[in-house]
Amino acid sequence: MEYTSVIVSKNENIGIVTLNRPEFNNTFNVSLATELNHALIEFENDKSVNVIVINANGKNFCTGIDINGLEGKSNMEYLEWVGLMEKMNTTIASMGKPVIASVQKIAVANGIGLVAACDLAIAAENAKFGATAINVGLFCMGPAVPLLKSLGRKKTLELIMMGELIDAFEAQRIGLINKIVPVESLEEETLNYARKLANKSPLALQLGKKSFYKMEDLDFKKALDLTNNHFATLCTTEDAHEGVEAFLNKREPVWKQK
Repeated sequence: MEYTSVIVSKNENIGIVTLNRPEFNNTFNVSLATELNHALIEFENDKSVNVIVINANGKNFCTGIDINGLEGKSNMEYLEWVGLMEKMNTTIASMGKPVIASVQKIAVANGIGLVAACDLAIAAENAKFGATAINVGLFCMGPAVPLLKSLGRKKTLELIMMGELIDAFEAQRIGLINKIVPVESLEEETLNYARKLANKSPLALQLGKKSFYKMEDLDFKKALDLTNNHFATLCTTEDAHEGVEAFLNKREPVWKQK
């Protein structure tokens, strides 16, 4: 695919997807949504990539869906359109490789949804987040799904009903983001954070992430049964034995399986 609404690049074994509609505050349209999902799947299938970062060009991370595409659709056309706008949620959840959001300034509506959908998130000190669709007579129904998974019912309802902005420190307090860094250090700190993951066993990370998402909605016993089976499978892999042997012999492991 030829990318225009996102930029795809690599830094060592880190795949980087950069939202690239800065003149439109990186709002989602058909092109950006399509290219974002394609880029994520491309990196998922790239054996040279262990971790994926989503960042953005311009002043803001993402201010939602481009409302210029809202008018003139039938119900079925709206359903197809919004399904594409929210597809990144299931794409990220189905992937084995960790996906990290790197957020500057404003992430609202579908922007906060994307942050919540990513496995991990780092934000600059100037970042602000909000589920703001209610303020224009709409509702952040799609973003509510990953937000609920991350934050729980009452905090999600507060965000999507009030439509107010929260700062990076509140976002970290409620569990939306993992880390806050100075504005000027966002890119460097994100890469350093990603490298820590990239140096782990790729196989263990990917099997572990997939296991986590599969057990998330199961009842307690079914979740334990499922993850016990996944762990038993992981124990049979070459990387598991390499990691244990390296630990016992006080040396760095050499991961062999992607």
